[in-house]
Amino acid sequence: MPLFRTVLVADDEPSIRHILTLVLTDKGYDVRAVADGDEALRELSTRAYDVLVTDVRMPKRDGLSVLRAALAEQPGLTVVVMSAYGSQEQALEAVQAGAYDYVQKPFKPEEIVLVLRKAEERERLVRENRRLHEARLPGASGSHILGHSAALQAVLKQVARVAPVDTTVLISGESGTGKELIARELHGKSRRAAMPFVAVNCGAIPHGLLESELFGHAKGAFTDARTARRGLFAEADGGTLFLDEVGELPLGAQVKLLRVLQEGEIRPVGESRVERVDVRVVAATLRDLGKLVTQGDFREDLYYRLNVVNLTLPPLRERREDIPLLAHAFLQRFNRDLNREPPVEGFTPEAEALMTAYAWPGNVRELENAMERAVLLAEGTHIAPGSLPEKLWAASAPAPAGTAPPLQAGSDLSLKRAIRELEESYIRAALRRTKGNRTRAAEVLDISHRALLYKIKEYGIDPDAEGART
Repeated sequence: MPLFRTVLVADDEPSIRHILTLVLTDKGYDVRAVADGDEALRELSTRAYDVLVTDVRMPKRDGLSVLRAALAEQPGLTVVVMSAYGSQEQALEAVQAGAYDYVQKPFKPEEIVLVLRKAEERERLVRENRRLHEARLPGASGSHILGHSAALQAVLKQVARVAPVDTTVLISGESGTGKELIARELHGKSRRAAMPFVAVNCGAIPHGLLESELFGHAKGAFTDARTARRGLFAEADGGTLFLDEVGELPLGAQVKLLRVLQEGEIRPVGESRVERVDVRVVAATLRDLGKLVTQGDFREDLYYRLNVVNLTLPPLRERREDIPLLAHAFLQRFNRDLNREPPVEGFTPEAEALMTAYAWPGNVRELENAMERAVLLAEGTHIAPGSLPEKLWAASAPAPAGTAPPLQAGSDLSLKRAIRELEESYIRAALRRTKGNRTRAAEVLDISHRALLYKIKEYGIDPDAEGART
């Protein structure tokens, strides 16, 4: 499911409206198409859209006029301008007026899809930046990263030591440990703090487009390069470029990245000239770059150039004392974001014990998602075990009544019977945890309410009786 949901297409050509509606609808967007600028503005005034795709030349009101009026009403709207009569001056005018991108006709419908995907990636970064900013609380060492554990504080001490100098940093760690947050901390404590921080996930961009995204391209550099484009290195000039999942870089881009790190120069795709840039590179990976070097998938010289300083982030299971602190911070944010009334004030001792005992393989990101779910499902002012994901209490609790004992010689090895017994035991355990509440039991079991009612009948379970058991 795309991040953007609703798209308004404004174009006086029926064929353009038709094909964009078909293609974007097939990609999961909710599309509405109109034939002129006035109709587009009327539609925008009656419904909130995520994206406006507008032609420049239209009856009644031209696309640039629509662009300005739309952004005046909805400053956060993503606008893509298209034209068959475009020029570099017109493209520049559209971008200066607030357009996200400019596409010249004729174009392949997939080009619009790619533009929207890139805009969604930008929006994800903006939202993540906002989320991380809101989630920050003062730490013991004066850092804005939340956590008092010795493992995290050791990393923050390294950050404080490395941040003021421009050396390249490689951040390692499991998914969800907060590698981008550490990169932002490095930037925020550096002399570049007032300059741009630009983040890019190297694994989220097709390999054929990655060099263009990083280094820019000249007009005509490849088939669809109808206008020149600045790359992310140029956007980050004077600041910091964060290369997440750097192990996903293709070898061609690795060569160019090495040149930037060695010479401070970029060469846009299709250009003969080079441009000087002043950018600090911070990279992150969850893959073993040393192993990729051995396999021939990553340049050894680039690896050593990136790995001047290595910061390894501890997984959440190695800093369990930070779990309650993080959980309370997420609880406060989701109370606000979800307009929770009355607000959830905290956790029962049992729930907090389960959270601290759980291994959190998805790390802080998994904890955040669990807290959003818990705030949604909590029935009182304190989160109880029944509001937490089933895997937390199922992993920590004793085996539910009815669970098959360890196999002995000569045991009945009917897999079908064992699965039925285990399924019944989990349903009974969920009903006990939720005090017989069928709706919540279905949620913690991750099955539909209708499926649960069917299983209750099949196994002859009395939900009220199970809910009354201690």
